Amino acid sequence: MSRYTVTVKTDEETDENAVIGYDPPLRTFFLQAFPDEETDECALWFGTHLEQHPSLESIIESARRFGYEIEGLSQKAIVAMTKEAGTPTPPSLGERLGLVR
Repeated sequence: MSRYTVTVKTDEETDENAVIGYDPPLRTFFLQAFPDEETDECALWFGTHLEQHPSLESIIESARRFGYEIEGLSQKAIVAMTKEAGTPTPPSLGERLGLVR
């Protein structure tokens, strides 16, 4: 699983320690930002379901639809995540048992 620190902005707030990456078992890109100080739950958390965001473009577009902009994503990170996403991942045990869909 890859994880890269980026900045996520809205019109009202900024999270300079947001995280974007790729989760091979779920075969999805994910984005986490704006954690609650008390619970550590993220106000923004995309990519929690199987194949929800199969491409980097799809997660960036989803973030924009909800008013979030991602900044600071390096070319090196983009290449590494794209390469990771292109590596075939066999179905997980949860998928094989029908627990994850």
